[in-house]
Amino acid sequence: MNIAIIPARGGSKRIPRKNIKNFCGAPIIDWVIKAALASKYIDLVIVSTDDNEIANIAIESGAQVPFMRPSYLADDHTVLNKVIIHALNEVSRNYNDINYVCSILPTASLIRPNDIDEAFEMLGASKRHDFILSVTGYSFPIQRAIKINEENEISMFQPEHLDTRSQDLDKAWHDAGQFYWGKASAWVEERNIFSSKTLPYKLPGYRVQDIDTMEDWYRAELIFKILRET
Repeated sequence: MNIAIIPARGGSKRIPRKNIKNFCGAPIIDWVIKAALASKYIDLVIVSTDDNEIANIAIESGAQVPFMRPSYLADDHTVLNKVIIHALNEVSRNYNDINYVCSILPTASLIRPNDIDEAFEMLGASKRHDFILSVTGYSFPIQRAIKINEENEISMFQPEHLDTRSQDLDKAWHDAGQFYWGKASAWVEERNIFSSKTLPYKLPGYRVQDIDTMEDWYRAELIFKILRET
């Protein structure tokens, strides 16, 4: 079987209660759970949380919360892989045939079930890859990025590319922050997600929005509404 694990701790600081904050009419995690439930390759949707309110909302949205995450795995420094391993160990008490795990971030409000499914099919068709993750391209060449010092003066990170044409620079990509499919064994063995054993699932930039600030939040809501209308 394949399971989705949504890590949703209660201690968000930059946007308090971010994982259950109202987003276009529903708690933001509700949209994520609904997308996971709509996937034809996910058999079980689990929310890993240390927070009772989040747990109750997750259950109302259709997910399962068969355990509560311990506090030592719910601070600002906890890495995703540790949370997934803990959840897998808990779920494996009742299910011992877990093959693939999809970790979906609780604020990935723009996620689509068909992206989850297409990514799984790509990973399943490969014999040598352990993971596939959602990525999107930078809209501007990162080789020509600039920095600003304390005196409010600018300089280039890579001055050797001052006169390089944009079309001659390598395209750069980054983690889209939506989902990470992986073999259960690869998660448990803590294999590196960002390696040659990982495939990229490319998303267009207009369907990606990381949410760290309220400005990000408002932008995500605008994108969400526009995409729903088209």
